[in-house]
Amino acid sequence: MKEDKIKSGMVAIVGPPNVGKSTLLNALLGQKISIVTPKPQTTRNRIIGILNDPAYQIVLLDTPGLHKAGKPLNQEMVKIAVASLAEVDAVLFLIDVSLPISNKQAGPVVYLESSTVPAILVLNKVDLLDREKILPIIEAYRKIYPFAAIMPVSALLNSGTDVLLQELLQHLPTGPKFYPDDIPTDATERFIVAEIIREKIFLLTGQEIPYSTAVIIDSFKEEEEKNLVTIYATIVVEKSSQKSIIIGRKGAKLQQIGKNSRQDIEKLLELRVLLKLWVKVHKNWTKDMRFIRDLGL
Repeated sequence: MKEDKIKSGMVAIVGPPNVGKSTLLNALLGQKISIVTPKPQTTRNRIIGILNDPAYQIVLLDTPGLHKAGKPLNQEMVKIAVASLAEVDAVLFLIDVSLPISNKQAGPVVYLESSTVPAILVLNKVDLLDREKILPIIEAYRKIYPFAAIMPVSALLNSGTDVLLQELLQHLPTGPKFYPDDIPTDATERFIVAEIIREKIFLLTGQEIPYSTAVIIDSFKEEEEKNLVTIYATIVVEKSSQKSIIIGRKGAKLQQIGKNSRQDIEKLLELRVLLKLWVKVHKNWTKDMRFIRDLGL
């Protein structure tokens, strides 16, 4: 097949927070690229996943959840998601069908009104709902926006994703590939490592702690002869009290974050990992636009 005849396009995965956008990205790719937690607003930046096949290349953009943003950090997250809509050939708009239709779920559809590309409504988590309850949801969303298609899936169970992929390909143009065949993402190893550490913080801490933390990779040194990577990373929080919680009694919480992170990083890099974590207070960093920019947001 000639390269200029393949399906080649960019697709934004958008929707409210915590509806399974990152889980869908990972399911379509067949590997974990984007971090996943049960908490909303886990994804802060745009994550690119590249789906390669002899017949197509799809560049999938996993975006932060569309929500009513207060803090500058959250405002930047929403800007990232909205900006992605202007760069793509198609949109996958996800909702969680296990939740009632509300302004929080359906409200973000308004962001599609300025888009000129096909949008597919993806009804995620259909495994949590009786089949007869899905039809009223489809009818409700048909009245809200003229979606090109409506597709039920369970991203967690990887059910319906193959049919979704075939539908998506119908809406993409032909053209050359954007990336080489052998890379699943354009994210650097440093970025993914920082995201893995942040994921463990989300999973191991509660209340406001996950939303008040950032992770900076200070050093990333590979020693091939030892089959070893040594990583130094700083966990940034907003308050001294948060620092104490992250560290835990006798350092137990920080040790657990480090242990769980190291296990995933070793799977990612296929090397032994020595991970050193520090915790630093940067007062009210989520309102510090210069620091937010330095984080790459």
